[in-house]
Amino acid sequence: MSTFVSWDHQRAFLAVIEEGSLSSAARRLGVSQPTVRGWIAALEEALDTKLFSRSVTGLTPTESARALIEPARAMSLASDSFVRAATGAPGEIAGTVRLSVSETMAVEVVPPMLASLRRAHPALSVELYVSNKPADLLAQEVDIAVRTFAPTQDALIARKVGSIPLGFFASADYIARRGRPGSLADLASHDVLGPDRSLVDMKIGKSAAPELPPMRYAMRTDCHPARIAATRAGLGITIMQVPIGERDPGLQRLLPEIVVTSLDTWIVAHEDLRSVARIAAVFDHLVAAFADFIKGDGKSTHSAK
Repeated sequence: MSTFVSWDHQRAFLAVIEEGSLSSAARRLGVSQPTVRGWIAALEEALDTKLFSRSVTGLTPTESARALIEPARAMSLASDSFVRAATGAPGEIAGTVRLSVSETMAVEVVPPMLASLRRAHPALSVELYVSNKPADLLAQEVDIAVRTFAPTQDALIARKVGSIPLGFFASADYIARRGRPGSLADLASHDVLGPDRSLVDMKIGKSAAPELPPMRYAMRTDCHPARIAATRAGLGITIMQVPIGERDPGLQRLLPEIVVTSLDTWIVAHEDLRSVARIAAVFDHLVAAFADFIKGDGKSTHSAK
């Protein structure tokens, strides 16, 4: 086996693994398909092992390749972290910060927070990683995460910013057409928008409206922003974060005495990064902005100092 393995060749390997084909990997890497093919061939030669078997359905990783996936991903994350660290001088609030948020946070909550952050620190750039699955902070897949559960790893630093209540909302148009339910039991005669396959959301829906089985939902989707958009369009009633619904003049809260559940919300970072100037600036800004958002003291546009 060769003593030198090119990082470009390893990047190509990971891209093919995650994309499933040479052409898709080439598009991701911004190079030609023959280039990726050559890199894979060079990597197989350097490692003296076959990494992929070719078939009509694409490239299938061999057992040797599967054993290399996690080390390759770890190197990719380390490389990304290296590049972000190099984007700002020590002590300067500048450079790139990678932030992990859920779909709802990315669409409904975080954008105005980032706008005020950029006004205060125009040299900062944010990479927004949007997923309902938690990013790996220990591996520095991201620098900061907004989470609705408390971290348990000792290497992570977290600040709880409050609890976001969930409640029932509908559009003014829907209420004008269908009326306002006076009790949970009344929801059985209304159009309710609920989850599709998310076990967590199904549990919340069942506890909130046990009389309403999922098959009677007017629309089912696990995408929270899609449910919120459908509610705004007048399709029906749904459960959403109360601060989101209350700041929208087109929505009205139903059964306001009922809090379906609350989402404890945390801003989390790796302890090794918390003292980095750009990380600290974003972390502290999010802590203050989310506190304002949850209290309803603003529209999640906290002014960074």
